[in-house]
Amino acid sequence: MSLPAPLVGVLALQGDVPEHLTALAAAGARPCPVRRPGELAAVDALVIPGGESTTMAKLAGIFGLLEPLRERIGAGMPVYGSCAGMIMLADRVLDGRAGQETVGGIDMTVRRNAFGRQNESFEAAVDLAGVAGGPVEGVFIRAPWAESTGAAVEVLAEHGGHAVAVRQGALLATAFHPELTGDHRVHALFTEMARGVVAAHR
Repeated sequence: MSLPAPLVGVLALQGDVPEHLTALAAAGARPCPVRRPGELAAVDALVIPGGESTTMAKLAGIFGLLEPLRERIGAGMPVYGSCAGMIMLADRVLDGRAGQETVGGIDMTVRRNAFGRQNESFEAAVDLAGVAGGPVEGVFIRAPWAESTGAAVEVLAEHGGHAVAVRQGALLATAFHPELTGDHRVHALFTEMARGVVAAHR
């Protein structure tokens, strides 16, 4: 008997939420928006979308989600962060704003806006370990990179000599936006990560 599709939330405080919901559905997950602690408690896994990391952290605090997010991550919930979501999952941030908070979980130091500002956005083919079928198209918009990573972090992709996709256990992060391309392979990888964690707890 096959397991049901994992219920994967998308943190719906700010950023490209609809695109992630669409990509997750195409990848075989059951997507839903998450804005409240009760909604977070109900999901098997979570996507933290792109947007503006300082605004997202501030809103997460206002909505009472920062500590519940940290607790769920500490308990092993799979989380995927794209762009600003990558910053939110970082234990350390360079060039952050004064008092900027993250939920953490990945032993890495990220640099905000590392590839430049909005008008320096670009697309590039990215070879991503764990994703079959050739490179994925990476959309880099005010994108970060991982300046350094701890021993437990696997670097899945680099661009220009910088880490732009990483994984640590049940946590996945990319500096780019796969949800904007119509290629759902990154979301399929995350859906399978979520399915595996759900299966281990059944």
